[in-house]
Amino acid sequence: MNLLLIVILAFDLASIKTEPNLEKRSELALDHAGAALDQAREAYNAGDVAKMELALGEVGESVELAYHALTDTGKDARRNPKFFKRAELRTRELMRRLEGIRETVSYQDRGLVEIVRDRVAEVHDDLLKGIMSKKK
Repeated sequence: MNLLLIVILAFDLASIKTEPNLEKRSELALDHAGAALDQAREAYNAGDVAKMELALGEVGESVELAYHALTDTGKDARRNPKFFKRAELRTRELMRRLEGIRETVSYQDRGLVEIVRDRVAEVHDDLLKGIMSKKK
């Protein structure tokens, strides 16, 4: 079952990377991050920490992909905030959900969640800085 999950998640992320529209790629990657977070919670509830770790890794990779897709558009977040703001809101939601998972997992497994939460927080902060920064 773990191999099947790996193949499914990798295929989804690989297909998202081929999306030519960078803004849509960002949206799809954030959707994938939410689905992977759901899978992480389900895996932990089923007692499969390895599967949870894999799904959490997918969350981090998806958020990074979404951020890089937005920065690769070449658009200024301050002048064209629509997709940057959407990503900022979605990453804030992911951080909240990750914090909820962190509080429910055992003490030994919290580090796995905290690593991903910190990565998502960095991306969230970068998005917010881009939107709120002063004119150059």
